[in-house]
Amino acid sequence: MNALRILIIEDDAVIGMHLAELLEDMGHDVYAIEATEADAVIAAHKSRPDLMIVDAALQEGSGVSAVTTICRGGHVPHLFISGDVLKIKTLLPSAVVVQKPFREADIFRAICAVIDKDVAS
Repeated sequence: MNALRILIIEDDAVIGMHLAELLEDMGHDVYAIEATEADAVIAAHKSRPDLMIVDAALQEGSGVSAVTTICRGGHVPHLFISGDVLKIKTLLPSAVVVQKPFREADIFRAICAVIDKDVAS
C-alpha cells in the first residue's frame, strides 16, 4: 500500500496522538488531527486528504456530519472509530467502523478495506 495523507478527526488528544503514531509507523503521513466538526471540515477543504479516520462522536459537532459535509465536495475515503459500532452501522450500513479500543491490526485491516472499496467503485 502506498503512503496516504491522512486527516484524523478525534477529540480525545491521547487517542489522536496514539493513532497518528500508529499510522506514521505504517508509513503514512498524518497532516492534521482535528478535534471539532468545524475544524475537520476546514482542514479537509484546505488540503484534500487521501483518507480520513473519524471519531463518530465528537465533543463539538459530529464526525458523521463532518464526513457528510466534506464529501459533498467529492468523495474522500474514510473510516470511523467508535465505542458504539452498532450505532454507526445503523446510520451508515456500508461504513467501515473500527471498535474502540483498537489495535494496530484493526486499523490496518480497516484502511485496506476502505482503499479496496474505493478502488472498486
